[in-house]
Amino acid sequence: MSTKRKILVTSALPYANGPIHIGHLVEYIQTDIWVRFQKMRGHQCIYVCADDAHGTPIMLRARQEGISPEELIARVAEEHKADFADFNVGFDNYHSTHSDENRAYSTLIYERNRDKGHIAKRTITQAYDPVENMFLPDRFIKGECPKCGAQDQYGDNCEVCGASYSPAELKNPVSAVSGATPVDKESEHYFFKLGDFEDMLKQWTKGGHLQKEVSNKLDEWFEAGLQEWDISRDAPYFGFEIPDHPGKYFYVWLDAPIGYQASFQNLCDRTEGLEFDEFWNKDSDAELYHFIGKDIIYFHALFWPAMLHGADFRTPTAIFSHGFLTVDGQKMSKSRGTFIKARTFLNHLNPEYLRYYFAGKLSSGVEDIDLNLDDFTARINSDLVGKVVNIASRCAGFIKKRFEGKLSDQISEPELLNEFIAAGDSIAERFEKREFSRAVREIMALADRANQYIDEKKPWVIAKEEGQDQALHDVCSMGINLFRILIGYLRPILPATAEKSEAFLQVEPLTWESLKTPLTGHEIAKFKPLMTRIDPKQVEAMVDDSKEDLAKAEAAQAKPTGPLADTPIADTIEFDDFAKVDLRIAKIAKAEHVDGADKLLQLTLDLGGETRNVFAGIKSAYAPEELEGKLTVMVANLAPRKMRFGLSEGMVLAAGPGGKDLFILNPDEGAEPGMKVK
Repeated sequence: MSTKRKILVTSALPYANGPIHIGHLVEYIQTDIWVRFQKMRGHQCIYVCADDAHGTPIMLRARQEGISPEELIARVAEEHKADFADFNVGFDNYHSTHSDENRAYSTLIYERNRDKGHIAKRTITQAYDPVENMFLPDRFIKGECPKCGAQDQYGDNCEVCGASYSPAELKNPVSAVSGATPVDKESEHYFFKLGDFEDMLKQWTKGGHLQKEVSNKLDEWFEAGLQEWDISRDAPYFGFEIPDHPGKYFYVWLDAPIGYQASFQNLCDRTEGLEFDEFWNKDSDAELYHFIGKDIIYFHALFWPAMLHGADFRTPTAIFSHGFLTVDGQKMSKSRGTFIKARTFLNHLNPEYLRYYFAGKLSSGVEDIDLNLDDFTARINSDLVGKVVNIASRCAGFIKKRFEGKLSDQISEPELLNEFIAAGDSIAERFEKREFSRAVREIMALADRANQYIDEKKPWVIAKEEGQDQALHDVCSMGINLFRILIGYLRPILPATAEKSEAFLQVEPLTWESLKTPLTGHEIAKFKPLMTRIDPKQVEAMVDDSKEDLAKAEAAQAKPTGPLADTPIADTIEFDDFAKVDLRIAKIAKAEHVDGADKLLQLTLDLGGETRNVFAGIKSAYAPEELEGKLTVMVANLAPRKMRFGLSEGMVLAAGPGGKDLFILNPDEGAEPGMKVK
């Protein structure tokens, strides 16, 4: 047995803005299998993670739901933890980036880098929402693609033609938050000087810490020149305020990876004898591994080791990247029902089915993997039910009925047993190198060999022959021992099935070392089915439910086109609520431009003896002189709203996709100001 290792492992932090889906689970299942294998080998292996809980999207979603960001992230955290637990992902600690520990380490890393001169300050120009009074991230600006003209595209890239561009190049841009036209505004920002670490990073990225294809990909960044990284954001922002710059906040990508340290510190504070510095000190002899998706390599393989090095912490031993998940050969699709949430899968199928299928596909590379739903059903039924579990079910009944549940005192086929035990070295090497698909193939080859042995010996025939009790006892005991070794090798992949098997075998949790010692003269429990076959109808029902999830989401949050495409429809109201809306005919007595407003006109509305001042966002469609003297429809009993430009005392009703195609509602001829609209 090798020397006991000290290993700290993390997975990328899931964003606290939505549910876990099966695409996410590729990473957490991959990591969990590797961690469970290390623990079976007798090493100290600690697995920590956390919710990534900061940033503009979380702030805005909380606002849409009418709750605080803290309430939102607390609710999502409970949902995430439940999904992971039910998929048997065994974190040693699951925390949040919105924590005291994360604030402390974010501040420490920032200050150490600042004091060494690695933080720069300069003024930049950004898109600004004049209505919401906030700077807009690229993804919160929408407009027409400057390359192909596609509408309703994000401020950084076009989903139609794939072009990348800056928000300034977007045509007819609007804020996805308010619908207002963004304006350019200057702000002082703080930057991490990544170029200071170029020599260190070139050495580190070529030092065996990354997969070769990842290391080669990073060469492109070095060739282009390492750019300074904007680590600050302006208020309003949900995150940590930069300690020496009030009103400025750490960008979410600064404190997200620091969440690894924060979660580990939280565990140390609750665990006697576990010391933070033993794993994070720059002279530490512990191993540190990050499992991540290939889409976030840039942050983890350049910024993260540079930040750690600049703050006098150790850098990762290795970063393991993986590819994306496709379903039936295509990108996960909500409309096809293949965008499957973790909870939807759990409502229909055993989570260990997915763990096994992913393991059978995963390698040490960054290639995408495909979940073929027909192959998934066939593979589970053939491999797990038809091969592995079948071995125990074929032998256990004879042991219980004929031999009082006790295994034979001898191993009748020592060469076959030793063949299974010897395979453990090769299988362990596959697990260690994250070549899970190769490990699965080797284990299934052994399962085929075990079933071949039982088929050759035919215990059901021996049982009918007189004077063959010892032969029957030996064959069935041999089958149980082979099953025990197989389930031990599968234990990192199938922890719950292994636990049931250990209860059946009446043994302590299996370790890699214990598999070398067979069970003789040992009493086992009555066999209970460990796993059932998948009915294709279960998969169909899961896909149908995923389509239903989409329908529910669309009903709750309809997606119109135009500037308010990401604004959810409000909760439904009763008819009595609608009846409270007082719609009146109003004459536009006066219409004026509003200084400093790109979309608003100031209207004086005549309600038949009473006038109201209303600000209406219809400037893109109408000049003031076009409106004066016209009749329109307004909400007359809307509570006054104080705006930056003055008090608005109602609302003019208009319809249309936006821009120049925006039409105020005109009543029929003969209508009089002040008349109620029915």
